[in-house]
Amino acid sequence: MMVAATPYARALGFEVVSVGEGRATMKTPYRKDVIGDPETGVIAGGVITALLDHVCGAAVMAALAERQSIATLDLRIDYMRGAEPGRDILAEAHCYKLTRSVAFVRAVAYEDGPDNPVANAAGAFMIASLGDRKMGANLKPPQ
Repeated sequence: MMVAATPYARALGFEVVSVGEGRATMKTPYRKDVIGDPETGVIAGGVITALLDHVCGAAVMAALAERQSIATLDLRIDYMRGAEPGRDILAEAHCYKLTRSVAFVRAVAYEDGPDNPVANAAGAFMIASLGDRKMGANLKPPQ
């Protein structure tokens, strides 16, 4: 899945919890090397943003009938509060609308449950047919 194919997701320790029809849940474990504020021990906001982007992409992939290339067009993150030090962060995403070329997703990041979010996200993802290309092939510079 996407974690195995993305070096930064592996480096941050992202784990797939579940994937279903247009839905995905992932988590990132609490680690000292991803703390954003050493005084409080809170995970860096960028790690949570990366987790939300990744889980949204996984939900889009789970919603597609066939394997296609996707790219984040827009991702809005609303931080509701600081993450609790020492706690893993979970993120759930739902792809609620697919058009021919764009997917729309909502997501939430939390420790105990989505009713007490660390952050909410809303995103739009471009969808493009892969054809015979590998994912990311369109991003390589011409030879």
